[in-house]
Amino acid sequence: MDERVVPQQRRLVTEVPGPRSRELMARRHAALPTGVGATLPVFAARAQGGIVEDVDGNRFVDFAAGIAVTTVGSSAPRVVEAVSDQLSAFTHTCFQVTPYESYVAVCEALNRLTPGDHEKRSFLVNSGAEAVENAVKVARYSTGRSAVVAFDHGFHGRTLLGMTLTGKVMPYKQGFGPFAPEVYRAPYSYPYRGTGDLPATLSMLEKTVGASNIACVVVEPIAGEGGFIVPAPGWLQGLAAWCSDHGILLVADEVQTGFGRTGAWFACEHEGVVPDIVATAKGLGGGLPIGGVTARATVIDSVHPGGLGGTFGGNPLACAAALAVIDTIESDGLIERAKQIGATMLPRLRALQASYPAVGDVRGRGAMVAIEIIDPTGAPDAARTATIASACHTEGLLVLTAGSYGNVLRFLPPLVIGDDLLDDGLSVLEKVFTSQPW
Repeated sequence: MDERVVPQQRRLVTEVPGPRSRELMARRHAALPTGVGATLPVFAARAQGGIVEDVDGNRFVDFAAGIAVTTVGSSAPRVVEAVSDQLSAFTHTCFQVTPYESYVAVCEALNRLTPGDHEKRSFLVNSGAEAVENAVKVARYSTGRSAVVAFDHGFHGRTLLGMTLTGKVMPYKQGFGPFAPEVYRAPYSYPYRGTGDLPATLSMLEKTVGASNIACVVVEPIAGEGGFIVPAPGWLQGLAAWCSDHGILLVADEVQTGFGRTGAWFACEHEGVVPDIVATAKGLGGGLPIGGVTARATVIDSVHPGGLGGTFGGNPLACAAALAVIDTIESDGLIERAKQIGATMLPRLRALQASYPAVGDVRGRGAMVAIEIIDPTGAPDAARTATIASACHTEGLLVLTAGSYGNVLRFLPPLVIGDDLLDDGLSVLEKVFTSQPW
């Protein structure tokens, strides 16, 4: 048997966590700060397709994809081949010192794939947080304005500006202030909770910030860490129109939603919205660290030479991976596959909602779906959510929690997951719900 091939079946051979994972966890506690968290207390040994195998030989159905990173699956063949080839050529020169073609090719692909047929320019960075920070930097430079608007339930990274833009205090912001100035927060459209009325939001911004002072509005087309909140139809379109009317740049944070995850290349496409600037990362690199900033040429070309860049941005290994990811999505029809995954998952999750009052809401697009867990009063139930997630892990299903209130189970299967494995993961979830002491 080829040891590089991970069988695509769930398997439990020890308790979770197993003895080898417990040994490694003890070393982890001794070597790492407590501030670095862990969702599942097992250590990965191999991963491929829709399976993560731990050091004890247990195999977990992957409904996390490394938080929307391994969209084309772990160890995707084209990615492995492309990175291996690049590794034998060179690992780094710094693009600003000695350029290389793959960096240009990734930027060409981003210009082609992001929404809108206007002339665009792109450059590469290391992460989603860095992409968002650079998007704001470009917007401020281009407009000559300083104010930035972000939203409740938004998440934009763990850097200083990323934390400032992020709406959730614990654990992302608690104790890490003071934060960056000239960032203002507005209500995000949250249909299930009945909040985020757009006319009221825009009126508030005009009165308290002043539209003429705002450089950009930073928004996730679907709030990710905030709980996979899909805004009300027309909300994003209305926001984009208001920005256009007032010379405000619309920055779409597509870090979690991009590259086929929602059944479109980018989630903005579902609403027909064309952002001025798009920030990308996660699924772009197939597991390697890379982010991108794509903007209207008229906007980004205003920045002086040398004002953008970084030592590691667009590392050649990451660029090779990104090109292979894009090739895989296009060649293997993975955007259509994302739609199929959603069409399979949503009815099963809605059946749970019909059977269990604790499932307050089912929502999402494509292979980015979630359920919101509530108590009998309708209030967020974070404790129950954590219990369900832990039970799923024990049964061999890797799921994530999310939400500003910690009460959302989110599901992000790789787009290459097979139907049998997808069905098995959903069956585990249904079993866990059946076993709960409701």
